[in-house]
Amino acid sequence: MKENQYLTAICSFEYFGPARINLLLSYFKSAERVWKAPEKKLLEIGIKPSAAQKFEKYREDFDIEEYFEKLDKLSIKILTIFDKDYPGNLKDLADAPPVLYVRGELKKSDSRAVAVVGTRMMTSYGREVTQKISTSLANFGITIVSGLALGVDATAQRSALSVGGRTIAVLASGLDIISPLTNKSLALEFIKRNGAIVSEYPLGHVPFRSDFAVRNRLISGLSKAVVVTEGRMKSGTFYTVKAALDQGRPVFAVPGQITSPASEGPNYLIQNGAKLTTSVNDILEELDLQIKVDREKIEEIAPGSPEEANILKILEKEALHLDELVRITNKPTGEISATLTIMEMKGMVKSLGGGIYKKQ
Repeated sequence: MKENQYLTAICSFEYFGPARINLLLSYFKSAERVWKAPEKKLLEIGIKPSAAQKFEKYREDFDIEEYFEKLDKLSIKILTIFDKDYPGNLKDLADAPPVLYVRGELKKSDSRAVAVVGTRMMTSYGREVTQKISTSLANFGITIVSGLALGVDATAQRSALSVGGRTIAVLASGLDIISPLTNKSLALEFIKRNGAIVSEYPLGHVPFRSDFAVRNRLISGLSKAVVVTEGRMKSGTFYTVKAALDQGRPVFAVPGQITSPASEGPNYLIQNGAKLTTSVNDILEELDLQIKVDREKIEEIAPGSPEEANILKILEKEALHLDELVRITNKPTGEISATLTIMEMKGMVKSLGGGIYKKQ
């Protein structure tokens, strides 16, 4: 058996978390030696007798070859923290998972990733700003990371796919149990098109409520920053925010109406130091993620299109509001908003504030 297979087997014993596994690897110097270590030796280094006994029994019953056959049948790949393809954004975290399960494909460009998160109970305003930010980021080649939950998560990820962008969903279950089930078709769409689903949990793991908070550290860990579009004060979104702050990731928040419960979270975050964002430019400039914004690179990422030409023609005579452009073009708000953002970066149009644009 290979070293990565032994490490995968150890991590499938869920009693051991990343810290304990790192300790075992440090002592035994290899995953194979950890897997084969006698119970007596495990007790000597501080493993509790009950845990050592459970591990002994687990090793007797666990069939490594059969487990990897299941992974192959499901087209699930394994990345260990020692592999060169392991996500660089995760690798330096103190609690990085030693093993990551992947369906789909992870790419080097995913190092330029931003998490877009928020409430499941999304308002029409939340949907609009989530679509706007996600499509604009995706148009600049930035991967959207989220958790596949209903509401903001799914909207952000669908929006990225709608403009040919990439997305990664982080699950709190094994990849053979896609949760929530209502978004299974969306997850499969990621795999077929331009994205991936990932998890640190082994096959067969059914998520507990506490797993989602643990999972959220990977959402922020895979990303350069976290953007909160909508969320109540007491919600899972704040677990992602806390993880981001612990990891040194900047947090952005979209302001909302002070009378809207769904905007309580972002407004609170802005009051307490999160970076207020009203457009994708705020995020790109802060993170220097404009791919060193020069004209040639922008043209490479988002070449001229009939949509741009049409918008320029419409704006020839007068400045117009985004809503008016949507009405005239009969295109989705998110698509027109994303196109305008690209055009503004190219110097083709100028925002006058309040959603009004004019031709440069």
